[in-house]
Formats: sequence, structure tokens, C-alpha cells
Amino acid sequence: MHIEASKMQVVLITGMSGSGKSVALHALEDAGFFCVDNLPPELLLPFVTLERQHNAHRVAIAMDARNAEALPLLPAQLALLSEQGTMVRSLFLDATTGTLVRRYSETRRKHPLSQTVSDPSDSTLRRALVEAIETERELLSPLRDQAHIIDTSIIRPSQLQGYVKSLITAAGAQLTLVFESFAFKRGVPTDADYVFDVRMLPNPHYEPELRHLTGKDEAVVAFLRGQADVTQMLDQIHGFLKHWLDALARDHRSYVTVAIGCTGGQHRSVYLVEQLVTLFASRWVTLKRHRELQHD
Repeated sequence: MHIEASKMQVVLITGMSGSGKSVALHALEDAGFFCVDNLPPELLLPFVTLERQHNAHRVAIAMDARNAEALPLLPAQLALLSEQGTMVRSLFLDATTGTLVRRYSETRRKHPLSQTVSDPSDSTLRRALVEAIETERELLSPLRDQAHIIDTSIIRPSQLQGYVKSLITAAGAQLTLVFESFAFKRGVPTDADYVFDVRMLPNPHYEPELRHLTGKDEAVVAFLRGQADVTQMLDQIHGFLKHWLDALARDHRSYVTVAIGCTGGQHRSVYLVEQLVTLFASRWVTLKRHRELQHD
């Protein structure tokens, strides 16, 4: 990890209830962080001070809307920690309202801002759950604006754990680029800063010998490299990002997520993500995600 040995790192995990904060916290615990769930915002500064006195170097804290009245304190507190030399990373886990309703309906758990347990067969209770989710979304919006967002709507817990571990092991002193391939048929990632649609490019899916491969396989790579439109698309995305990344870094951005989408998320988008990571890795910290590949 590219972090000074003496520098304390604090990872704050916030986000929508039911979006996977417990999974993310467990991933950080596995990575060697001292983890605390549901810490009241009023205790953030005293807690970090205490852990610093105990020579702790990596601390992860989860907070949510159960402490809604004190959440406005957090932005100023995080800024103060940064001024004091603490490396602060904020992760915000999000999911669509429909996904959250389904998760609560499946588990029969009570939303922290709801007075009732969700029942998918009761339209009144469903409306109350939706209202609680939207209220929470509004309460947390200031924290969302200052954090790196991970959309957990259609990813597996193992994928989320991998995303979190890769993010916190990336160098924190400069902007980190996250390239993500995805399938439009499964929805656009809501955590993307830039989305490029490459569905108009030649599709290896229609080549029988390539259909069951991915954009990481040499045969597909060779096919796509031989397509002028693919090369032009790669050059244009590369040129756009190369032109603007320095300005984004000067704007104190910690992460920029670039999503590349094709129809199935197997060939064209995967190939372009792999190529873009290679092109930018010498200048920026780069991470990659292939949302639709089962083993990534």
C-alpha cells in the first residue's frame, strides 16, 4: 500500500440502508482495518484521536441515517481530519430504490427510518418503505456528493468486497481512475462519472468462434484491433480523458469512474477497458472492473 507508515488512514463508509455497508466493512476488516459500525458522528473526532494515541494506522467507520440529526457535522469533521494529516477516504454505497425495496421485502427487516416492517403484498407498507428510502437518500445526499460512489444494485457481495479492497489499496495522494465495463441490458452504473456507449462498434458476438470468449481473450483482442471504428473509439476516449484529467485532479477529485458499455458486457466494453487501463497506468493510478464477467 502506497501510504506513509506514520500516516493514519480513516475510511468512512456511508450509504443507503440495505446497500451493503456490512459487506464493505467486513472486507476492510479482512484487509487489516480496525472497524466500527454505526459510530455516532459526534464521536468521530474523539474516536480518531483515541485510536491515534493507540498508534492505530488503519481505521474503518460505518455510519448511516440512524444518526441523521448529526450527519451535517461530518463534512467539517472530515475536512479537519485531513488538515491534521489523516488520510481520509469516503465510500458511499448506493442502490436503486427498487433494489432496496426488494432487499427489504426479502429479508423482512425494518428500515431504520420506517415504522413498519416491509410486506411486498401490502401496497400501503410498500409506499411507506419507499418514502423512508427516499427520505434517507435526501438526508445522505451531502455525504454522497463528497464520496466515491459504488452502485451495488446488481453486483454480488464478493464483487463489492473486491471493489472496496482495490479502492483502499490504491495510492491516496493522487487521482485514481476506475474503468468499468458493463452491459446496457442490465442497466447503466449509477456510480459512473463518464459513460461511453460502444454498442455501435462491430460485435464479436456474431462471430461463432468468438461468441463464448471475452474481450480479454487474444482472439477477440485481435478481431477488435483489426476494426477501424474500434481503434477510432479508443483513440477518442483516450484523447478526451487525457485532456481533462489534470483539470479534474486540480479540482481535488480522488476518484473518476469511467464506464464503457456494450450490449452484453463481454467483448467490446471489456476490450476497451483493458486497453484504457494500459494507456493510463503510467500516469495515473488505475483500477478496472468487469461487472458482467463472473470471475472478475
